[in-house]
Amino acid sequence: MSACPESVDILVLGGGGREHALCWKLKQSPRCGRLLCAPGNAGIAEVARCVALDVTNPKAVVDFVAANGIALVVVGPEAPLVAGVADALRAAGVPVVGPSAAAAELEASKGFTKDLCAQHDIPTARFRRFASAADAHHYVAVHPLPVVVKADGLAGGKGVTVAESNEEGLAALAEIHGPVVVEQCLEGPEASLFILTDGETVRVLPTAQDHKRLRDGDEGPNTGGMGAISPSPRLTPALQAQAMERIVLPTLAAMKARGTPFQGFLYAGLMLTTDGPMLIEYNVRLGDPEAQVLMLRLESDAVELMWAAATGSLGAVDPVWSKDAAVTVVMAAKGYPWRPVAGTVIDGISAAEALGCHVFHAGTKRSEDGRLVAAGGRVLNITALGHDISEARALAYAAIRKIRWHGGHFRRDIGKTA
Repeated sequence: MSACPESVDILVLGGGGREHALCWKLKQSPRCGRLLCAPGNAGIAEVARCVALDVTNPKAVVDFVAANGIALVVVGPEAPLVAGVADALRAAGVPVVGPSAAAAELEASKGFTKDLCAQHDIPTARFRRFASAADAHHYVAVHPLPVVVKADGLAGGKGVTVAESNEEGLAALAEIHGPVVVEQCLEGPEASLFILTDGETVRVLPTAQDHKRLRDGDEGPNTGGMGAISPSPRLTPALQAQAMERIVLPTLAAMKARGTPFQGFLYAGLMLTTDGPMLIEYNVRLGDPEAQVLMLRLESDAVELMWAAATGSLGAVDPVWSKDAAVTVVMAAKGYPWRPVAGTVIDGISAAEALGCHVFHAGTKRSEDGRLVAAGGRVLNITALGHDISEARALAYAAIRKIRWHGGHFRRDIGKTA
């Protein structure tokens, strides 16, 4: 344990909307010294120095941290965690927010998590694991419908198909290279539960709700997320307490008993069934775009909070959150999630932010002539606070109308049913 220094030089790993929101919030702290981000994006470059670095190479990250006097590392995406970056940093004595590679198996392998649930009576869908898509072929061909087909490994928030026909399930299998999990399709609304832990103390974050489907009305394929709201009206305090007691805390206890205690952000994707909350899957980091709405609601000093989580002193910090609601709407490039069109010009960001919202960049860069252009699938996150969801979404959509980008599309119903 150690008290947070007066000035902390920080490296954030990642280059999406989640990392822009993290950098934006960290920069507000009077304790934030130099703020670097690898690789960053055009929006992050406005609040942090973006650097070229292979964030999945543990040695490269440790060497960079040592050469640049970095005192704290915050890992945004899952790939560096699965690669063991947090392990290497801890071995070098560098405080880091993020779990070990062994603990990151909760996201790296859906099969690992399913087995853990079965061993510890953690409520989740019935399932079968298969070493390959070929091995799962017959099972999917005759499985009662609907059937859920999942790639076992990392899939960037995708890699999951809820098949309404056996043919659709077999088509999903054809796209998977590697182990497969096939499971019962749970029924009910989805919700997201986030915690931050230093390995001992657990802090529960405000509730949030992602909108995974590409099109209005929750139609179309699953994506990395087309928008989010916080708080989630679905996850009541009673349901949240039940999910913590039956799902999250037993998971943390099981990981600790295995000798792989979890440290960092843990995100439980839940299905709120008639039998109570059930685990869909874990992510071992903040969600994207949920991080955007959560960072907007965080009123406490983000540097102090991250330092406490990284140094085993979270028990001394109890973060304060705004009572206001937040909404973020994702503007994605045409062609997303299949083949997003890159290089289209974006204007009007300043006019959008002049309304009082925040535009977090998820996939942008500057062209040779200095113009802002799309450089990813999900490109912008228009994020707003309001007294309630209705007010926040009205502001977010008003801001979108100020943005001039012919190469993008977005859902028009984020938060509408809330």
